[in-house]
Amino acid sequence: MCQYKHIERSIGEYIAARYRRAVEVGIGNNPDAARIVAAAGALALCTDIRPGIRHEGLTVVTDDVFEPDLRLYAGADLIYAVRPGVEMVPPLIALARRIESDLLVYHLGCEIYEDGGEVLDCGPVLLHRYHRRP
Repeated sequence: MCQYKHIERSIGEYIAARYRRAVEVGIGNNPDAARIVAAAGALALCTDIRPGIRHEGLTVVTDDVFEPDLRLYAGADLIYAVRPGVEMVPPLIALARRIESDLLVYHLGCEIYEDGGEVLDCGPVLLHRYHRRP
């Protein structure tokens, strides 16, 4: 488990250093990256399809990335997801295009979507940028 926390810390630090208004999609029970981004003042909110998810100090709202409420993401310069199911990547790309934000994904294991997008080295982990804001 310690290894996973190091991954989330690296992701959170990378995002916190580069973005001003991020939204994490699919936070589930893993708030570590979001907490780091929030501490830097760069987290707008987190979403998950399951209602009732709460993490102290974080705003978590229920939303379905397959039918997103665009108002939740308005003004975000980044949408990111940590270990989403690969089936979530196409709607995440579509969402990032619609709101003109970057999209970063940290994949589970060796799972990637299509060509893997632009691979970004953030220390001990690789992020995949599937969309870059104009």
